[in-house]
Amino acid sequence: MRRQFVLAIPLLLAAGAASAQFSIPGAPQPATLGQQAPPITPAQAPSTDTFSGSAMVDKPVPGAVQLSILGAIDRGLKHNLGLLLSQEQNESARAQYRRSLSALLPNVNADVSDSVNQINLAAFGIPVPPGLTSPVVGPFPLFQAQATMSETVLDFSALNRVRAAAENQKTATFSLRDARELVVLAVGNQYLLTLASDARLETAKAQFATAQAVYQQAVDRKNAGVSPGIDVLRAQVQMQAQQQRLLAGQNQVVQQRMALARIVGLPVSQDIQLTDKVPYGPLPEMNLEESLARAYERRPEYLAAASRLRSAEIEVKAAKGEALPSFQVNGQYGVNGPTPVSSEQVYGLSGGVNIPIFQGGRIKADVALAESQLRDARMRLDDLHNRVEQEVRSSLLDVRTSTDQVNVAQQSVGLAAEQLKQAQDRFRAGASDSLEVVQAQEAVANANETLIQALYVNNVAKLSLAHALGVAEQQTRSFLGGK
Repeated sequence: MRRQFVLAIPLLLAAGAASAQFSIPGAPQPATLGQQAPPITPAQAPSTDTFSGSAMVDKPVPGAVQLSILGAIDRGLKHNLGLLLSQEQNESARAQYRRSLSALLPNVNADVSDSVNQINLAAFGIPVPPGLTSPVVGPFPLFQAQATMSETVLDFSALNRVRAAAENQKTATFSLRDARELVVLAVGNQYLLTLASDARLETAKAQFATAQAVYQQAVDRKNAGVSPGIDVLRAQVQMQAQQQRLLAGQNQVVQQRMALARIVGLPVSQDIQLTDKVPYGPLPEMNLEESLARAYERRPEYLAAASRLRSAEIEVKAAKGEALPSFQVNGQYGVNGPTPVSSEQVYGLSGGVNIPIFQGGRIKADVALAESQLRDARMRLDDLHNRVEQEVRSSLLDVRTSTDQVNVAQQSVGLAAEQLKQAQDRFRAGASDSLEVVQAQEAVANANETLIQALYVNNVAKLSLAHALGVAEQQTRSFLGGK
């Protein structure tokens, strides 16, 4: 009798397990209506400050690295820190989507155990069988091998959270595309700044050479007794001023090259040789309405904001869905017994409906929070809609204005050069003093600086227009005049 009762204990325990919803401690459980999955937040683009740096920096190589503007952009798209961080944000959004989806997929776990047990029958309300003097039975062995499954068959809140996570993943993808656009804009701007520094240095060298020639001419004329000493002094002051500009220009070129190297993933100590000259070419006339329509269709930042709004709308539905019933199914199948050889088949299947009745105002608070986030996303999209239009209009105006400025600056450089030539001829002939030459030299310096600045502004305006239209990565070459 004792032996039969002891053998019945595992069957009683198995029957109790089969009648309950089985769960394994520590195993992931599906979200129920009273339990929200961790909030899914849309991926945010990295700060624009990160686009001035790079990760995975290459090792220095002997000699100079030949770098074109398109080559620099290609390197930036591989090494730029801002883009790499945005890629990690995109991977994070994918992981969050898979995590939300797991709440609706079956959770299957297996458990194998072998134990020795001694129990108190009185603790379970079981009377002591005749012939036994103590309610304690055992020790007896117990072997169990079983698989458990649980699945949320219907949960409106979880379904909507998966849809919201899918929209957040789209948002992250659009943000990644926008990060690529920002890399093109940042690298292109840095390359153009470096070209402008090179142009200023070449201009400073030419102006210093001219100042040296004028100074030597003034010295020769003073030695010949045809010019006063003030002409020599004035020419010397001008020559030293040009030398100061030359030194500043040399320093600026080195600084710009280090900044360019850093943004494209090259060591700051690497020597760089730019293979492109300052690009310039007329931009075809663009229709404003067509440009705006193009921007709204292709600009990743705007598409990301629209996707973020859709996600917020779905989150509101998910929050309201917390008040609806959910249905779950749980199952267990396995064997148990004193030993693996003598084990018998056991199983259990249960289903349940979870009906929220009173949640202490949590659902109402979740709905209010989701609706607030929805209003925030809608206002941000409206503001971005206006900002996109402003940026397109401003970029078009900047391109047109800077094109006219380049044309005027080119004419001014020619006029200033002719003015300097005539001033030098007059000074050489003794018809004027060195003051007129110095003034003409300053006019040449100002005209060259104005042209360099106008070309830089024109090219940056074209890059900004390409970014405003959402086509910077695809059409940089054509917007910079095919260079």
